[in-house]
Amino acid sequence: MLTRHILSLITYLPAVAGLALLLFPRHAQSAIKTFALLLSIATFLVSLHLYFHFNPAYGGMQYEEANAWIDAGPIRHHLGIDGISLFLILLTTFITPLAILSSWHSVTDRVKPYMICLLFLETGMIGVFAALDLVLFYIFWEAMLIPMYFLIGVWGGERRVYAAVKFILYTMVGSLLMLVAILYLFHLNGATTFDFVQISNNLAAGTFRITYGEEFWLFMAFLLAFAIKVPLFPFHTWLPDAHVEAPTAGSVILAGVLLKMGTYGLLRFCLPLFPASAIAAAPYLSFLALIGIVYGALVAMVQPDLKKLVAYSSVSHMGLIVLGIFAFTQQSLQGSTLQMLNHGLSTGALFLLVGMIYERRHTRQISDFGGLAHRNPVLASLFLVVTLSSIGLPGLNGFVGEVLILAGTFLKSPSNAAIAASGMILGAVYMLWMYQRVFFGKVTNAANMEMKDIGVREKWLLAPILVLMLWIGVYSAPFLQRMDASLKLVQQRIHDAHAPAGGYRVELPRALPLDSWHRAVPAQHPAAVQTGHPNASVTGFKYDH
Repeated sequence: MLTRHILSLITYLPAVAGLALLLFPRHAQSAIKTFALLLSIATFLVSLHLYFHFNPAYGGMQYEEANAWIDAGPIRHHLGIDGISLFLILLTTFITPLAILSSWHSVTDRVKPYMICLLFLETGMIGVFAALDLVLFYIFWEAMLIPMYFLIGVWGGERRVYAAVKFILYTMVGSLLMLVAILYLFHLNGATTFDFVQISNNLAAGTFRITYGEEFWLFMAFLLAFAIKVPLFPFHTWLPDAHVEAPTAGSVILAGVLLKMGTYGLLRFCLPLFPASAIAAAPYLSFLALIGIVYGALVAMVQPDLKKLVAYSSVSHMGLIVLGIFAFTQQSLQGSTLQMLNHGLSTGALFLLVGMIYERRHTRQISDFGGLAHRNPVLASLFLVVTLSSIGLPGLNGFVGEVLILAGTFLKSPSNAAIAASGMILGAVYMLWMYQRVFFGKVTNAANMEMKDIGVREKWLLAPILVLMLWIGVYSAPFLQRMDASLKLVQQRIHDAHAPAGGYRVELPRALPLDSWHRAVPAQHPAAVQTGHPNASVTGFKYDH
């Protein structure tokens, strides 16, 4: 029974905890924090079941739950995960308790609504990664904006209202166009279902077809919503303001999870539903990604504010992920999916560390620091490890994802890979230069002499992130194996778009290894039959050699 409804349990447990907090008296701040932390940890522990019982050989949806919800449509409460969404859900449940713990002493005003917002935000984020009905996905996509809006607007910095309004307006513009596309796709499918799996299989089987013009505009509507969320250049201008003004926990969740919703949407919806348009748009999107990689690195290099520097580094890193997605090779797709997890860990840790410094000095200006390593050796050591992870040092998590993206991109375009590599070099420059100015040299500011090193709570806060960084960097096979089969299905849909369908033909770049792919036909996946996996969906693809 637990296994059959485990996704619902993981998705809604934080929201139930948030509702339970309404019963706590407002002044019981310690009890409120403890309850929120324990329930978020419980959600993470339950979500580990997905990792340990996931069937890596099967690329279709697992742990599916499909129940009637609204007859008009019909709209179903349909949840499920595959190798693409598995680690994003785990990342969400892993980051949330750390975000709560990071707020233990920094947030003292209106603690009760603050914790409620964090818990409801967790439900919205998990729902985005688990929803397989397009309307349900859209509801979660919009719902998670509300608590993040309040986190920035109420508990943020001096320009918090401006940053919150800018965040919500940018996101909602793209979201509304995506809603129009969902409704039109529903109409094209005979107004029978909003279910993503059914619509995707109907398109693959030729049950209904769409013209290239229709596919292009549908693709663009979905793409805009996801490009803003990534954010892909030139839709990135909301991100630095949101990061700088958000409280530490908000920045950690924003960088660690929310940005991944954009790249997840590209992999989950844009590529499988609109493969021909994705192929046609790939050169242009790759170009924008390359601009973002180099532009983000160059702008980060001149930032005087620690938080804004890390924010612009996200523009560069997320551009690399988008580049890997639209290279369409197995290596680049694996690297992009793994790099979503890596970026969430490394950038989330950077924001935690910047928050720890800000709590002690109440400034983020790089010029106000210098020589912190003399009085804060533990902080300096941990900051260095996270910095090296962010720039892709071999042996840490960032290296694996970046190398896979570059290797896969090189198969398609050596010049794109070279430009992307230059962005990585610039990343090492601005991160190490920032570290040198903050932690090395003489102590020129008397206030830095009084700064205390990190305590036990903060060490426990960073320890699990550091363990994962080392694990992925040394032994990434368990992660790559679980996402491989699902990514092959996405890659197969791109391959199928090479053949005439719906009255048009799109040529794939010759550098892609088309001969190594297999034709996919809707069928029950053989792994589900052979293993008898209880949570394996029959909605998948069978590979014909």
